[in-house]
Amino acid sequence: MDSRELRFSRAMVFAIEEINNSTELLPGITLGYEIHDSCASVPVAVQVASQFSNGLDPVFYTGDNCSQAGMVMAMVGESGSTPSISMSRILGSFNIAQVSHFATCACLSDKQQYPNFFRTIPSDQFQADALAKLVKHLGWTWIGAVRSDSDYGNNGMASFLQAAQKEGICVEYSESFYRTHPRSRIQRVAEVIRRSTAVVVVAFVASGDMRILLQELSHKPPPPRQWIGSESWVTDPDMLRFNFCAGAIGFGIEQSVIPGLREFLLDLSPTEVAASPLLTEFWEDAFKCRLGESAAIDERVCDGSEDIQMLQRPYTDTSQLRVTNMAYKAVYAIAHAIHNEVCQDINSSDQCDKFTRIQSKQVLTQLKKVNFTQNGYDVSFDANGDPVARYELVNWQKSESGRIEMVTVGHYDASLPEGQEFRINRNLTWVDSSTQVPVSVCSDSCPPGTRKVLQKGKPICCYDCIPCPEGKISNNTDSPDCFPCPKEFWPNEERDTCLPKPVEFLSFDEVLGIILAAFSVGGACLAIITAAVFFYHRTSPIVRANNSELSFLLLFSLTLCFLCSLTFIGTPSDWSCMLRHTAFGITFVLCISCVLGKTIVVLMAFRATLPGSNVMKWFGPPQQRMTVVSFTFIQVLICAIWLGLSPPFPMKNLTIYKERIILECALGSAIGFWVVLGYIGLLAVFCFVLAVLARKLPDHFNEAKLITFSMLVFCAVWITFIPAYVSSPGKFTVAVEIFAILASSFGLILCIFAPKCYIILFKPEKNTKKHLMNKN
Repeated sequence: MDSRELRFSRAMVFAIEEINNSTELLPGITLGYEIHDSCASVPVAVQVASQFSNGLDPVFYTGDNCSQAGMVMAMVGESGSTPSISMSRILGSFNIAQVSHFATCACLSDKQQYPNFFRTIPSDQFQADALAKLVKHLGWTWIGAVRSDSDYGNNGMASFLQAAQKEGICVEYSESFYRTHPRSRIQRVAEVIRRSTAVVVVAFVASGDMRILLQELSHKPPPPRQWIGSESWVTDPDMLRFNFCAGAIGFGIEQSVIPGLREFLLDLSPTEVAASPLLTEFWEDAFKCRLGESAAIDERVCDGSEDIQMLQRPYTDTSQLRVTNMAYKAVYAIAHAIHNEVCQDINSSDQCDKFTRIQSKQVLTQLKKVNFTQNGYDVSFDANGDPVARYELVNWQKSESGRIEMVTVGHYDASLPEGQEFRINRNLTWVDSSTQVPVSVCSDSCPPGTRKVLQKGKPICCYDCIPCPEGKISNNTDSPDCFPCPKEFWPNEERDTCLPKPVEFLSFDEVLGIILAAFSVGGACLAIITAAVFFYHRTSPIVRANNSELSFLLLFSLTLCFLCSLTFIGTPSDWSCMLRHTAFGITFVLCISCVLGKTIVVLMAFRATLPGSNVMKWFGPPQQRMTVVSFTFIQVLICAIWLGLSPPFPMKNLTIYKERIILECALGSAIGFWVVLGYIGLLAVFCFVLAVLARKLPDHFNEAKLITFSMLVFCAVWITFIPAYVSSPGKFTVAVEIFAILASSFGLILCIFAPKCYIILFKPEKNTKKHLMNKN
């Protein structure tokens, strides 16, 4: 016998007696009742419904002198959803209202199929939504699910799974069973729970079914599982004996207080017990004795010493009145419906007319309108026959004595705005009495810097964490995708944030820049020192023999060549970009023009030694100056056109390197740059050809040989420069250009002036006209 269900029926009797003794509700009218045992079985429930409809075989019957004896106005029950469905179909045909205190299947809210059904307990739809939100709130995304194979379990779990899917919760398994199934079926469900990886198990199971499953799990060392229970079993005091379920949480109907109920439950006289087969069975089972004298040999006869006050059974436990209050309110709802129909016009004696005949259909109509408060609890029904959904969050916690206790730790009110339904006001304990919330996920959360990739053939909660590809980041946990950084930003090493790309250019602060700048300044100083040596020895034969004016102009241009490389170092700007290329082009043309002039002078000088030649008259100093100016002017004109049409400008190069920005000077017009460079090359080749022609002219100190070698170095440097310039990335492009400028400049100054300085400084005996004119 389920003594908890017996308590529900006794609460109904208590409520009816309260109403019959009331002077405010149905004054002058006495309610009678019948109580039938459905045995939690659908066939028996159908038979019971038929008995209600026909008034046959009452187990209890009171109501002598009733005006409408045997006519059922309404029915309270059943506790289970499946029996309630069957009963509602039968009772609905007779327009008999059915008010359930414990049938929670959401399907019963369908007024098309069950127009006569009402309930004082909220629909499972609300509980399913609340359970899904609770699981999500606690961070669990990987759960197992078990349910009763009944309308209660199947419909409740279907509602939960639908709500869980919306919350992004994945279900590893969903198993169903029923208490009448073979034990092999129960064992299979238990093994699925044992082998699963989900720590959290949501059980939408009727109390009787759950007892059988937990008994099966207790046969072996039970697995550590965090149980999430539906109202049916998680608030059943009889389930608290399963210690391994400590930490279970779930939603229960709000606790209540019914004044006088405990005294009524304990006030069982021997006569009353003996008169009722149900109470007799309960008494004999509770005290392990037999009423009457027909006891078996090994059985004890109840002798009257049994004290129900000392009995520890769910029947006598009124510390957690939850569903009991639902049965209590169901009786009052029916009484108010009858009162509103019968007692509309109370006569002068303040008594209702007990001879007023009403039909069950009238009670059904009035039930839809009831709205009252009983013991501080509101009672009303919406259009679907459901009450307002309010739950308590219940947690199974171990007491200091080691017993499992049911503790209310929070509340849930479905009428509040979304996000405000929960209110947890106490600390919870979890599986194995832990104070840490257990983790139940298929895959650990993907940290920022990674993205989720679903595992093939598994639910969406099972995924691998893949690092973001180059250039992309994710800055959220469990990011489904990575997104690229803005153009001028680049991910950090963790790839969870975008940082500004470092700007790179050849600066004076880095080693390469310092070395090149040092060579540039050193080269300029070398040219100035050489000019000083030549100036000091300007009257010496070796200086005068090599066209001192062009030599000084060449040294001046070489100084500018060395210094112009400094414009390539540092932060590119509009002015520095225009200056570096034009200064380089003009100074080098000036330099080559001087060398070309010196080469022509050598050739002309040799021809002037021939008899009758006056060629030097046509290539004297004025003509030499004009040659240098003319060649240089052409380069100035080219540069002016280049700057006028499409000048160089600073730009951020984002294509060479993905992770950094190259700040460089764009050419503006590539044609302009290559024309400037080509013109320098043309003059250099022309000078080289002339120097080659003059290298074997009879002279002890023939400068053409030095010019030939210097032009060979110059051309080699710049021919090598072209592929190096094109292929060098970033700031190394600038470094290659500076290297070419410095190398060619050093080549010119060393090849042309080093031998002369050597003679001037270290071999002064050779710095004589006689030595220079010596043909041997």
